[in-house]
Amino acid sequence: MMDSSLGGDSMEQILINLIAGAVGGNAAGKASSKFDIGTIGNTIAGAVGGGILGQIITLLMPAVSAASQAGDLSIGGIVSQLIAGGAGGALMTIIVGAMKNRTA
Repeated sequence: MMDSSLGGDSMEQILINLIAGAVGGNAAGKASSKFDIGTIGNTIAGAVGGGILGQIITLLMPAVSAASQAGDLSIGGIVSQLIAGGAGGALMTIIVGAMKNRTA
């Protein structure tokens, strides 16, 4: 299930990152009205942030990448991807929300 055009990451990993990022982005936006950029904005910013940080974590944690390439992504690897995606989504939403508020 490895797609070499995506740098060795499985589609499952990318989907986990995007979904966790979207959830993290919405959680960050709703937790503080200062950073809230609306449901659609939070979701998009979160998915982008989750995808980016999820890819970085995969590069920095060779064990997660190796397990994924072998088609044996463990619960620990999935949890790592969920945490990285959620954190990346929250962080990107906060950054975009802060920039929006600064220009408004």
